[in-house]
Amino acid sequence: RIKTILDFSLLTWLREEKQSRRLILLIVFIALLLDNMLLTVVVPIIPSYLYSVDDEAAQSVQNHSMSPLSPSGTFQSIVSLYDNTTHLTGLSPQMSTASPMTPAPTSVTPPQNKSDCPKADDQLLNENVKVGLLFASKATVQLITNPFIGPLTNRIGYQIPMFAGFCIMFVSTLMFAFSSSYTLLFLARSLQGVGSSCSSVAGMGMLASVYSDDEERGNAIGIALGGLAMGVLVGPPFGSVMYEFVGKTAPFLILAVLAVLDGGEFINLCSLSFQKGTSLITLMKDPYILIAAGSICFANMAIAMLEPALPIWMMETMCPRKWQLGVAFVPASISYLIGTNIFAVLAHKMGRWLCSLIGMLLVGISIICVPLAKDIYGLIVPNFGVGFAIGMVDSSMMPIMGYLVDLRHVSVYGSVYAIADVAFCMGFAFGPSAGGVIARSIGFPWLMTIIGVVDILFAPLCFLLRNPPANEEKMLRPQLMMSQMLPLGVKSNN
Repeated sequence: RIKTILDFSLLTWLREEKQSRRLILLIVFIALLLDNMLLTVVVPIIPSYLYSVDDEAAQSVQNHSMSPLSPSGTFQSIVSLYDNTTHLTGLSPQMSTASPMTPAPTSVTPPQNKSDCPKADDQLLNENVKVGLLFASKATVQLITNPFIGPLTNRIGYQIPMFAGFCIMFVSTLMFAFSSSYTLLFLARSLQGVGSSCSSVAGMGMLASVYSDDEERGNAIGIALGGLAMGVLVGPPFGSVMYEFVGKTAPFLILAVLAVLDGGEFINLCSLSFQKGTSLITLMKDPYILIAAGSICFANMAIAMLEPALPIWMMETMCPRKWQLGVAFVPASISYLIGTNIFAVLAHKMGRWLCSLIGMLLVGISIICVPLAKDIYGLIVPNFGVGFAIGMVDSSMMPIMGYLVDLRHVSVYGSVYAIADVAFCMGFAFGPSAGGVIARSIGFPWLMTIIGVVDILFAPLCFLLRNPPANEEKMLRPQLMMSQMLPLGVKSNN
C-alpha cells in the first residue's frame, strides 16, 4: 500500500510538473535550440560543399573537352607491327606521321594542395547567388506559412503545431544528410521553414500565455531566446568541425536523433484553453507593432546577409581552413547569448525602447566594420558587436510584442508572435537572396555598408515605443465589469 501511495504521488507530481510554467519554458528552449542548430549548422558546410561539387563538375567537363585537343599523347595512335612504327591520327591528314616506336613520355602533374585558396573567379562569385538563394528559401517559406500558423494556434492550441514542427524538422534534417544536389538541398531548406514556423510561433505564444506578468514574460522570453542563441552558437562550429573531420552527413544525423527524442516529449504536453484573439489584419495595422517588428526584421537582416556572404569572402581573401568558416561566427553567437540573458532583465528597467534603439545603432556600426578585418582574428570584435546588439533588440522587442497586445488588443498571442516571426523571416528571406546578388555586383564591403546604414537610420523610430497609448475600449472594459458587479444603490468612486 505504501509503495502504491508513493507511485501515485510521483505520478501526480509528474503531471503537475508537466503543467508547470518552467517545463513549458524548457520545452520552448529545446525547440528553439534544435531549430537554430539546423538553421546555422549549414552555414559553413553549404558554401564549401557546393563549391567543391561545382568545381569537380567544372574540372570534369574541362578535362573531357580538352582531351581530343591536347597536343601531347592525346591523338589516337595506330601501331604497325610490320615496321615497328606508329601512325598518329589527328584532325587533318598532315598530322599523321611515321616514327620509330618509343616509350610514351609521361607527364607528371604535381598534386593539388588541398589547403590552397579557391581562386576568386566567376565560379566562386556565382556561389554568392546560389548560396544566398538556398539560405533564403527557408525564411521565404516560413514567411508564407506564419500567417496561417498564428490563427491556427488560437483555435487548436500550441502543442500540436509544436510537435508537427519537430516531425517536419526531422524529415528536413534527413534530407540535408543524404542530399547531394543543389535541388534537393533547396527542398530540404524550404521544408525546414514549415517546421520552424510551427515551433517558433507556437513556442512564443505558449510562453506569452503562461507568463501573464510583463516582467516575468520578459525574463521567460529572454531564457527562451537563450536556446535560440545556443543553437546559433553551437551550429556553425559544430557543422564545420564535423564536416572537415567526419563528413557532411554526420552533423545532420545527430540533429535528426535529437529531434526525435525531444519531439517525443511533446506528445504528453498539456492542453491549454484559448479565447478568440484579435485578427491578424488588425494587428498588422497597429503602427507600434509594425515598429517593433521592423526592429526585429532589420537587426536580423544584418546577420542574415552576413551568414552566406562571409564564408565566401573569407575564401576569397583569407585562405581559411574549412573549420574556420564556422568558427568565425562563434563571437557573434556567444555575444548574442550574453546579450539576450543580460537585457532580458535589464531592458525592463532601462526601457525596452531605449535598449532596442541602442542595439540598432550598435548593429549598424559593427556590421560596417566587418570588411575591415584582414584575417580571422580581425572578425572577432565586429562579429561580437553584431551578436550582442541583435541580442539587445530581440530580448527587448519580443516581450514588447506581447505587451502591446495586452495594452491595445485582446490578450491572445498566437497572431502577434506570428507577426514577430514574419519579421524575423523577412530579414532571413530578403537578406541572403538580395545579399548574394549585391555581393556579386558591388562587393562584400558595400553590402555590409548598406545594411549598416539601414539599421542606423531605423533606430530613431524605436523612440515611439517609449509610451504607446492604450486602447480606449480596453481601458474602459474593466471599469464596465466593475460597475456591473456593484450592487444596486452603491456608486463607484470613479
